[in-house]
Amino acid sequence: MRVTILGCGGSAGVPQLGGADGHGDWGACDPAEPRNRRTRTSIVVESAACQRLLVDTGPEMRCQLLAAGVPKVDAVLFTHSHADHITGLDDVRILNRLANSPLPAFGTQFTLGELAQRFDYAFLPWKPPTFFRPVMVPQPFEYGDTIEAAGMAVQVFEQDHRVMKTTGLRIGQFGYSTDVVNLDETAFATLAGIDTWLVGCFQRAAHSTHANFERVLGWAKRVGARRTVLTHMGPDLDWAWMQQRLPPGVEPGWDGQVLEILD
Repeated sequence: MRVTILGCGGSAGVPQLGGADGHGDWGACDPAEPRNRRTRTSIVVESAACQRLLVDTGPEMRCQLLAAGVPKVDAVLFTHSHADHITGLDDVRILNRLANSPLPAFGTQFTLGELAQRFDYAFLPWKPPTFFRPVMVPQPFEYGDTIEAAGMAVQVFEQDHRVMKTTGLRIGQFGYSTDVVNLDETAFATLAGIDTWLVGCFQRAAHSTHANFERVLGWAKRVGARRTVLTHMGPDLDWAWMQQRLPPGVEPGWDGQVLEILD
C-alpha cells in the first residue's frame, strides 16, 4: 500500500497570506526550505490493486493531484466538514469523468449532511452521459465501523477536534489522524500495532483544537509505530527546527511525500 501526502499544512497553509512584501507570512519557517511550503492537508491511499481512496478535498486539490501524478481516484472519504478539507469538491466532476462514474463519498451522517447543504448539486442523481458537475453518492458510516472503500478495508474511529468530531482511519498497518486535540482509549486501541502513523501536529504551543508538538510526541510514544509522520503543520513548525528535536522514528511530512506501508 502506498500513501501520498498531497498537502500537510494547516487551514491557512504555509506561507499564510500577507508578509512584509505580500508574498507570504512564513512565521518561523525558512522560505528557502522547500519542504516548509505546505498546502492544505489531504492524502491519497493506493492499494496493491491500484485502487485509490482520496481523503478530503481541500482548496488546492486540483494542483495537488497534478503535482503528485494521481491519474484517477475510486472513492472519497471526508474526515470532517471544515472548509480547508472540503472546498475543492467541485473539481470532483473531473474525477467523475476520469472514472466515468459517480464516486462514493464516505463520511459520518453529520459530515455528509454538512456537505449536502453546501454542495447540494454534488449529491443530485446523475443524468448520463456527461459530468458537468460533481456526482457523489453518500456512503454514511458510524464510528467503530469497518467499511470497504476503493477496495480496501477501512476502520473509522472518533477523534476530538473540540469544535466537532473528526474521523480517524486505520487501513491495514497505516493510521491517519488529522485535526484532533484529544484521542480516547478506543482510538488508541484501533491504532495499536500499526507500522506507520500520519498524525496532525499544528504548532509548538498548546492549542484549543489541535494537538501540539509535545502532545503528539507523547502520543507517538504510546502508539509505538515504527514510523510516525507529522502533518497539518502551521507556520511555526520549521523543517530544520523539527529535525533537530524529533526523536528517532518521528519525522515531519512534506507535500508530495510518498509513504510505502509495510504489509
